[in-house]
Amino acid sequence: MRVDERLLKYVSYWTTSSEDSDTIPSTDRQFNLAKELEKELLDLGLQKVTLTDHCYIYGLIPATPGYEDKKAVGFISHMDTAPDFSGENVKPQIIPDYNGEDVILKGTGDVLKTSDFPELKTLKGRTLITTDGTTLLGADDKAGVAEIMTAAEQLISSDIPHGDIWIGFTPDEEVGRGADLFDLDYFKADFAYTVDGDYEGEVAYENFNAASAVFAVKGVNVHPGEAKDIMVNAALVACEIQSQLPPMETPAHTEGREGFYHLTDMSGDVAAATLSYIIRDHDKVMFETRQKKMQEIADSMNQKYGVGTVTLTIHDSYANMLEIIEKNTYVVDIAKKAISSVGLEPISRPVRGGTDGARLSFMGLPCPNLGTGGYGFHGPFEHISVEGMKTAVAVIKEIVRITAEL
Repeated sequence: MRVDERLLKYVSYWTTSSEDSDTIPSTDRQFNLAKELEKELLDLGLQKVTLTDHCYIYGLIPATPGYEDKKAVGFISHMDTAPDFSGENVKPQIIPDYNGEDVILKGTGDVLKTSDFPELKTLKGRTLITTDGTTLLGADDKAGVAEIMTAAEQLISSDIPHGDIWIGFTPDEEVGRGADLFDLDYFKADFAYTVDGDYEGEVAYENFNAASAVFAVKGVNVHPGEAKDIMVNAALVACEIQSQLPPMETPAHTEGREGFYHLTDMSGDVAAATLSYIIRDHDKVMFETRQKKMQEIADSMNQKYGVGTVTLTIHDSYANMLEIIEKNTYVVDIAKKAISSVGLEPISRPVRGGTDGARLSFMGLPCPNLGTGGYGFHGPFEHISVEGMKTAVAVIKEIVRITAEL
Protein backbone atom coordinates (compact mmCIF):
# COMPACT_ATOMS: atom_id res chain seq x y z
CA MET A 1 0.00 0.00 0.00
CA ARG A 2 1.26 3.50 -0.83
CA VAL A 3 2.11 5.84 2.02
CA ASP A 4 -0.54 8.38 0.96
CA GLU A 5 -3.19 5.65 0.78
CA ARG A 6 -2.34 4.72 4.34
CA LEU A 7 -2.59 8.32 5.52
CA LEU A 8 -6.01 8.78 3.91
CA LYS A 9 -7.15 5.54 5.52
CA TYR A 10 -5.86 6.43 8.98
CA VAL A 11 -7.31 9.97 9.04
CA SER A 12 -10.76 8.48 8.54
CA TYR A 13 -10.49 7.18 12.13
CA TRP A 14 -11.55 9.67 14.80
CA THR A 15 -8.81 9.46 17.44
CA THR A 16 -8.91 12.81 19.23
CA SER A 17 -7.54 12.53 22.76
CA SER A 18 -8.97 14.37 25.77
CA GLU A 19 -7.37 16.56 28.40
CA ASP A 20 -10.35 15.98 30.70
CA SER A 21 -9.74 12.27 31.20
CA ASP A 22 -7.42 10.60 33.69
CA THR A 23 -7.39 7.25 31.88
CA ILE A 24 -4.94 5.92 29.29
CA PRO A 25 -6.07 6.04 26.60
CA SER A 26 -7.98 9.19 27.35
CA THR A 27 -10.58 8.22 24.72
CA ASP A 28 -11.68 4.69 23.82
CA ARG A 29 -12.02 5.67 20.16
CA GLN A 30 -8.24 5.47 19.81
CA PHE A 31 -8.60 1.69 20.00
CA ASN A 32 -10.39 1.67 16.63
CA LEU A 33 -7.26 2.73 14.79
CA ALA A 34 -5.06 0.69 17.11
CA LYS A 35 -6.86 -2.52 16.21
CA GLU A 36 -6.47 -1.76 12.51
CA LEU A 37 -2.72 -1.17 12.97
CA GLU A 38 -2.36 -4.36 14.98
CA LYS A 39 -3.97 -6.29 12.11
CA GLU A 40 -1.72 -4.64 9.53
CA LEU A 41 1.42 -5.45 11.50
CA LEU A 42 0.35 -9.07 11.80
CA ASP A 43 -0.50 -9.24 8.10
CA LEU A 44 2.95 -7.86 7.26
CA GLY A 45 4.49 -10.68 9.26
CA LEU A 46 5.98 -8.79 12.17
CA GLN A 47 6.74 -10.70 15.34
CA LYS A 48 5.89 -9.89 18.96
CA VAL A 49 2.92 -7.82 17.81
CA THR A 50 0.81 -6.78 20.76
CA LEU A 51 -1.92 -4.26 21.52
CA THR A 52 -2.00 -3.50 25.23
CA ASP A 53 -5.00 -2.75 27.41
CA HIS A 54 -3.81 0.88 27.44
CA CYS A 55 -3.71 1.18 23.63
CA TYR A 56 0.02 0.85 22.99
CA ILE A 57 1.06 -1.21 19.97
CA TYR A 58 4.42 -2.90 19.55
CA GLY A 59 5.91 -5.02 16.81
CA LEU A 60 9.29 -6.41 15.79
CA ILE A 61 10.98 -7.00 12.46
CA PRO A 62 13.66 -9.52 13.50
CA ALA A 63 17.25 -9.03 12.46
CA THR A 64 18.52 -10.43 9.20
CA PRO A 65 20.42 -13.67 9.95
CA GLY A 66 23.97 -12.71 10.83
CA TYR A 67 22.98 -9.23 12.00
CA GLU A 68 21.57 -10.15 15.39
CA ASP A 69 24.44 -8.38 17.17
CA LYS A 70 23.75 -5.03 15.52
CA LYS A 71 22.09 -2.21 17.43
CA ALA A 72 18.32 -2.46 17.55
CA VAL A 73 16.56 0.67 16.29
CA GLY A 74 13.00 1.75 16.98
CA PHE A 75 10.47 4.02 15.26
CA ILE A 76 7.54 5.53 17.16
CA SER A 77 4.51 7.63 16.27
CA HIS A 78 1.28 8.54 18.02
CA MET A 79 -2.26 7.70 16.95
CA ASP A 80 -4.20 10.49 18.66
CA THR A 81 -4.95 13.91 17.26
CA ALA A 82 -4.99 17.16 19.18
CA PRO A 83 -8.10 18.21 21.12
CA ASP A 84 -7.50 21.81 19.95
CA PHE A 85 -9.69 21.27 16.86
CA SER A 86 -12.12 18.67 15.56
CA GLY A 87 -10.62 15.45 14.23
CA GLU A 88 -13.94 13.82 13.41
CA ASN A 89 -15.22 13.18 9.89
CA VAL A 90 -12.08 14.43 8.14
CA LYS A 91 -12.55 15.27 4.45
CA PRO A 92 -9.12 15.69 2.85
CA GLN A 93 -8.57 17.77 -0.27
CA ILE A 94 -6.09 16.21 -2.70
CA ILE A 95 -4.41 18.61 -5.12
CA PRO A 96 -2.19 16.99 -7.80
CA ASP A 97 0.53 19.18 -9.35
CA TYR A 98 -0.05 21.91 -6.77
CA ASN A 99 0.62 25.38 -8.23
CA GLY A 100 2.33 26.88 -5.18
CA GLU A 101 -0.42 29.43 -4.57
CA ASP A 102 -3.11 30.02 -1.92
CA VAL A 103 -5.57 27.14 -1.44
CA ILE A 104 -9.28 27.56 -0.79
CA LEU A 105 -10.58 25.10 1.81
CA LYS A 106 -13.90 24.15 0.30
CA GLY A 107 -15.70 23.20 3.49
CA THR A 108 -15.48 26.68 4.99
CA GLY A 109 -14.14 29.02 2.32
CA ASP A 110 -11.09 29.75 4.48
CA VAL A 111 -7.81 30.21 2.64
CA LEU A 112 -4.56 28.35 3.26
CA LYS A 113 -2.20 31.24 2.51
CA THR A 114 1.39 31.11 1.33
CA SER A 115 1.96 34.30 3.33
CA ASP A 116 1.14 32.39 6.52
CA PHE A 117 2.83 29.14 5.47
CA PRO A 118 5.81 30.07 3.25
CA GLU A 119 6.86 26.44 2.81
CA LEU A 120 3.85 25.98 0.53
CA LYS A 121 5.79 27.57 -2.31
CA THR A 122 8.47 24.90 -1.99
CA LEU A 123 5.80 22.24 -2.47
CA LYS A 124 4.89 23.49 -5.96
CA GLY A 125 4.52 20.61 -8.40
CA ARG A 126 3.86 18.07 -5.68
CA THR A 127 0.60 16.37 -4.73
CA LEU A 128 -0.70 18.39 -1.79
CA ILE A 129 -3.14 17.08 0.81
CA THR A 130 -5.06 19.62 2.89
CA THR A 131 -8.16 19.73 5.04
CA ASP A 132 -11.49 21.10 3.79
CA GLY A 133 -11.37 23.62 6.66
CA THR A 134 -13.92 21.94 8.92
CA THR A 135 -11.44 19.72 10.78
CA LEU A 136 -7.74 19.21 11.25
CA LEU A 137 -6.14 16.69 8.90
CA GLY A 138 -4.56 14.33 11.41
CA ALA A 139 -1.19 14.16 9.66
CA ASP A 140 0.06 14.88 13.18
CA ASP A 141 0.81 12.12 13.62
CA LYS A 142 -0.96 9.71 11.30
CA ALA A 143 1.56 10.71 8.64
CA GLY A 144 4.27 9.35 10.94
CA VAL A 145 2.26 6.17 11.48
CA ALA A 146 1.77 5.76 7.71
CA GLU A 147 5.45 6.37 7.00
CA ILE A 148 6.61 3.85 9.59
CA MET A 149 4.13 1.23 8.35
CA THR A 150 5.14 1.79 4.73
CA ALA A 151 8.84 1.63 5.55
CA ALA A 152 8.22 -1.60 7.47
CA GLU A 153 6.42 -3.14 4.50
CA GLN A 154 9.21 -2.14 2.12
CA LEU A 155 11.97 -3.34 4.43
CA ILE A 156 10.34 -6.74 4.85
CA SER A 157 10.18 -7.23 1.07
CA SER A 158 13.67 -5.83 0.41
CA ASP A 159 17.16 -7.32 0.61
CA ILE A 160 18.42 -4.57 2.94
CA PRO A 161 20.22 -6.29 5.83
CA HIS A 162 19.36 -4.98 9.27
CA GLY A 163 19.38 -5.58 12.99
CA ASP A 164 16.20 -5.76 15.04
CA ILE A 165 13.68 -3.07 14.12
CA TRP A 166 11.07 -2.19 16.73
CA ILE A 167 7.87 -0.32 15.93
CA GLY A 168 5.68 1.42 18.49
CA PHE A 169 2.46 3.42 18.27
CA THR A 170 1.22 5.37 21.28
CA PRO A 171 -2.01 7.01 22.44
CA ASP A 172 -2.41 10.41 24.10
CA GLU A 173 0.77 12.16 22.96
CA GLU A 174 -1.21 15.32 22.32
CA VAL A 175 -2.26 15.52 25.98
CA GLY A 176 1.26 14.82 27.25
CA ARG A 177 0.75 11.22 28.34
CA GLY A 178 1.97 9.22 25.34
CA ALA A 179 5.05 7.90 27.11
CA ASP A 180 3.42 7.27 30.49
CA LEU A 181 3.01 3.52 30.04
CA PHE A 182 5.45 2.85 27.20
CA ASP A 183 7.02 -0.54 27.98
CA LEU A 184 10.78 -0.37 27.49
CA ASP A 185 11.13 -3.86 28.92
CA TYR A 186 9.19 -5.10 25.88
CA PHE A 187 10.35 -2.57 23.28
CA LYS A 188 14.01 -3.58 23.31
CA ALA A 189 15.53 -0.96 21.03
CA ASP A 190 18.94 0.55 21.80
CA PHE A 191 17.77 3.88 20.44
CA ALA A 192 14.74 5.16 18.54
CA TYR A 193 13.19 8.00 16.63
CA THR A 194 9.76 9.52 16.93
CA VAL A 195 8.44 10.40 13.47
CA ASP A 196 6.43 13.47 14.43
CA GLY A 197 8.00 16.63 12.98
CA ASP A 198 7.48 18.72 9.88
CA TYR A 199 10.27 19.21 7.28
CA GLU A 200 11.17 15.75 5.99
CA GLY A 201 14.87 16.52 6.43
CA GLU A 202 14.53 17.39 10.09
CA VAL A 203 16.12 15.63 13.03
CA ALA A 204 15.20 17.48 16.21
CA TYR A 205 16.79 16.79 19.55
CA GLU A 206 16.21 19.98 21.52
CA ASN A 207 12.78 20.71 22.96
CA PHE A 208 11.20 22.87 25.61
CA ASN A 209 11.35 22.23 29.30
CA ALA A 210 7.67 22.31 30.15
CA ALA A 211 5.36 22.74 33.13
CA SER A 212 1.76 23.61 33.84
CA ALA A 213 0.74 26.19 36.43
CA VAL A 214 -2.69 26.87 37.91
CA PHE A 215 -3.57 29.82 40.12
CA ALA A 216 -6.70 29.21 42.21
CA VAL A 217 -8.00 32.47 43.68
CA LYS A 218 -10.39 32.52 46.64
CA GLY A 219 -12.34 35.73 46.97
CA VAL A 220 -14.55 37.29 49.65
CA ASN A 221 -17.98 37.99 48.22
CA VAL A 222 -20.27 40.43 50.02
CA HIS A 223 -22.94 42.87 48.87
CA PRO A 224 -21.19 45.60 46.86
CA GLY A 225 -23.00 48.26 48.87
CA GLU A 226 -21.26 47.08 52.03
CA ALA A 227 -18.00 45.87 50.50
CA LYS A 228 -15.52 48.48 51.65
CA ASP A 229 -12.45 46.88 53.28
CA ILE A 230 -14.21 43.50 53.15
CA MET A 231 -14.64 42.34 49.55
CA VAL A 232 -11.81 40.57 47.75
CA ASN A 233 -12.85 40.25 44.12
CA ALA A 234 -11.27 37.03 42.90
CA ALA A 235 -11.74 38.00 39.23
CA LEU A 236 -9.83 41.24 39.78
CA VAL A 237 -7.06 39.44 41.66
CA ALA A 238 -6.79 37.08 38.68
CA CYS A 239 -6.41 40.07 36.35
CA GLU A 240 -3.73 41.46 38.64
CA ILE A 241 -1.84 38.16 38.54
CA GLN A 242 -1.74 38.22 34.75
CA SER A 243 -0.59 41.86 34.81
CA GLN A 244 2.52 40.82 36.78
CA LEU A 245 3.83 38.70 33.89
CA PRO A 246 6.02 40.19 31.12
CA PRO A 247 3.63 41.08 28.26
CA MET A 248 6.18 40.26 25.55
CA GLU A 249 6.98 36.79 26.91
CA THR A 250 4.01 35.02 25.35
CA PRO A 251 3.81 32.62 22.38
CA ALA A 252 2.68 35.47 20.12
CA HIS A 253 5.92 37.38 20.73
CA THR A 254 8.57 34.66 20.93
CA GLU A 255 10.40 32.30 18.60
CA GLY A 256 13.37 29.93 18.44
CA ARG A 257 14.75 29.25 21.90
CA GLU A 258 12.79 32.08 23.53
CA GLY A 259 10.58 30.84 26.34
CA PHE A 260 7.16 32.07 27.41
CA TYR A 261 4.24 32.09 29.82
CA HIS A 262 1.02 31.08 28.07
CA LEU A 263 -2.38 31.74 29.62
CA THR A 264 -4.41 28.87 28.21
CA ASP A 265 -7.72 29.58 29.92
CA MET A 266 -9.32 31.53 32.75
CA SER A 267 -12.65 31.60 34.53
CA GLY A 268 -14.10 33.20 37.59
CA ASP A 269 -16.28 35.65 39.42
CA VAL A 270 -16.10 37.58 42.65
CA ALA A 271 -16.01 34.47 44.82
CA ALA A 272 -13.46 32.36 42.95
CA ALA A 273 -11.27 32.45 39.85
CA THR A 274 -8.81 30.19 38.09
CA LEU A 275 -5.98 30.92 35.67
CA SER A 276 -4.24 28.07 33.86
CA TYR A 277 -0.83 28.50 32.26
CA ILE A 278 1.83 26.51 30.51
CA ILE A 279 5.46 27.51 31.11
CA ARG A 280 8.10 26.81 28.46
CA ASP A 281 11.83 27.42 28.05
CA HIS A 282 14.70 25.58 26.37
CA ASP A 283 17.18 26.80 28.96
CA LYS A 284 16.87 24.90 32.24
CA VAL A 285 17.95 27.83 34.43
CA MET A 286 15.51 30.18 32.71
CA PHE A 287 12.79 27.56 33.02
CA GLU A 288 13.33 27.34 36.77
CA THR A 289 13.40 31.15 36.95
CA ARG A 290 9.99 31.26 35.27
CA GLN A 291 8.57 28.84 37.83
CA LYS A 292 10.06 30.94 40.60
CA LYS A 293 8.45 34.05 39.11
CA MET A 294 5.04 32.40 39.30
CA GLN A 295 5.57 31.52 42.95
CA GLU A 296 6.70 35.06 43.74
CA ILE A 297 3.48 36.40 42.23
CA ALA A 298 1.39 34.01 44.31
CA ASP A 299 3.27 34.99 47.47
CA SER A 300 2.85 38.71 46.78
CA MET A 301 -0.90 38.29 46.22
CA ASN A 302 -1.25 36.43 49.53
CA GLN A 303 0.74 39.12 51.29
CA LYS A 304 -1.51 41.81 49.82
CA TYR A 305 -4.92 40.13 50.15
CA GLY A 306 -4.39 37.61 52.94
CA VAL A 307 -2.94 34.15 53.34
CA GLY A 308 -4.90 31.55 51.39
CA THR A 309 -6.22 33.97 48.79
CA VAL A 310 -4.07 32.43 46.05
CA THR A 311 -2.97 28.80 45.73
CA LEU A 312 -0.45 27.97 43.01
CA THR A 313 0.02 24.42 41.72
CA ILE A 314 2.90 23.69 39.33
CA HIS A 315 3.48 20.35 37.62
CA ASP A 316 6.52 19.56 35.47
CA SER A 317 5.48 18.03 32.14
CA TYR A 318 8.69 17.11 30.31
CA ALA A 319 12.32 18.17 30.03
CA ASN A 320 14.68 19.14 27.23
CA MET A 321 16.03 15.94 25.68
CA LEU A 322 19.24 17.73 24.65
CA GLU A 323 20.69 16.72 28.02
CA ILE A 324 20.40 13.05 27.02
CA ILE A 325 21.18 13.34 23.31
CA GLU A 326 24.45 15.16 24.02
CA LYS A 327 25.60 11.90 25.63
CA ASN A 328 24.40 9.86 22.63
CA THR A 329 25.33 11.98 19.63
CA TYR A 330 25.63 8.93 17.36
CA VAL A 331 21.81 8.82 17.20
CA VAL A 332 21.71 12.25 15.56
CA ASP A 333 24.71 11.45 13.36
CA ILE A 334 22.91 8.41 11.92
CA ALA A 335 19.81 10.46 11.14
CA LYS A 336 21.78 13.28 9.52
CA LYS A 337 23.68 10.82 7.35
CA ALA A 338 20.40 9.18 6.31
CA ILE A 339 18.82 12.54 5.47
CA SER A 340 21.83 13.58 3.41
CA SER A 341 21.82 10.27 1.56
CA VAL A 342 18.30 10.96 0.21
CA GLY A 343 19.39 14.35 -1.09
CA LEU A 344 18.17 16.69 1.64
CA GLU A 345 19.93 19.15 3.88
CA PRO A 346 19.58 17.97 7.50
CA ILE A 347 17.98 20.58 9.72
CA SER A 348 18.05 20.54 13.52
CA ARG A 349 15.93 23.28 15.00
CA PRO A 350 14.82 23.73 18.61
CA VAL A 351 11.35 22.25 18.92
CA ARG A 352 8.87 24.72 20.37
CA GLY A 353 6.95 21.92 22.01
CA GLY A 354 7.60 18.37 23.12
CA THR A 355 7.37 14.83 21.84
CA ASP A 356 7.08 11.35 23.29
CA GLY A 357 10.77 11.13 22.45
CA ALA A 358 11.68 13.74 25.04
CA ARG A 359 10.25 11.67 27.86
CA LEU A 360 11.46 8.38 26.42
CA SER A 361 14.98 9.79 26.27
CA PHE A 362 14.90 10.42 30.02
CA MET A 363 13.46 6.92 30.52
CA GLY A 364 16.61 5.46 28.96
CA LEU A 365 15.80 5.37 25.23
CA PRO A 366 17.61 8.11 23.28
CA CYS A 367 14.90 9.29 20.90
CA PRO A 368 15.22 12.33 18.60
CA ASN A 369 12.37 13.40 16.34
CA LEU A 370 12.20 13.03 12.55
CA GLY A 371 10.15 15.14 10.14
CA THR A 372 7.06 13.77 8.42
CA GLY A 373 6.67 16.36 5.65
CA GLY A 374 3.59 17.91 7.26
CA TYR A 375 2.91 21.48 8.37
CA GLY A 376 0.27 23.63 10.09
CA PHE A 377 -0.56 21.02 12.71
CA HIS A 378 -3.44 21.24 15.23
CA GLY A 379 -5.86 23.16 13.06
CA PRO A 380 -7.72 23.52 9.77
CA PHE A 381 -4.61 24.67 7.88
CA GLU A 382 -2.77 21.39 8.32
CA HIS A 383 -1.22 20.12 5.08
CA ILE A 384 1.29 17.63 3.74
CA SER A 385 2.68 16.50 0.40
CA VAL A 386 2.76 12.94 -0.88
CA GLU A 387 6.34 13.40 -2.03
CA GLY A 388 7.39 14.61 1.41
CA MET A 389 5.91 11.49 2.95
CA LYS A 390 7.75 9.28 0.48
CA THR A 391 11.00 11.01 1.39
CA ALA A 392 10.33 10.40 5.08
CA VAL A 393 9.88 6.70 4.29
CA ALA A 394 13.23 6.72 2.49
CA VAL A 395 14.91 8.37 5.49
CA ILE A 396 13.59 5.65 7.82
CA LYS A 397 14.93 2.94 5.51
CA GLU A 398 18.31 4.67 5.29
CA ILE A 399 18.54 4.86 9.08
CA VAL A 400 17.98 1.11 9.21
CA ARG A 401 20.64 0.49 6.55
CA ILE A 402 23.22 2.75 8.20
CA THR A 403 22.59 1.25 11.63
CA ALA A 404 23.31 -2.22 10.26
CA GLU A 405 26.69 -0.99 8.99
CA LEU A 406 27.88 0.25 12.40
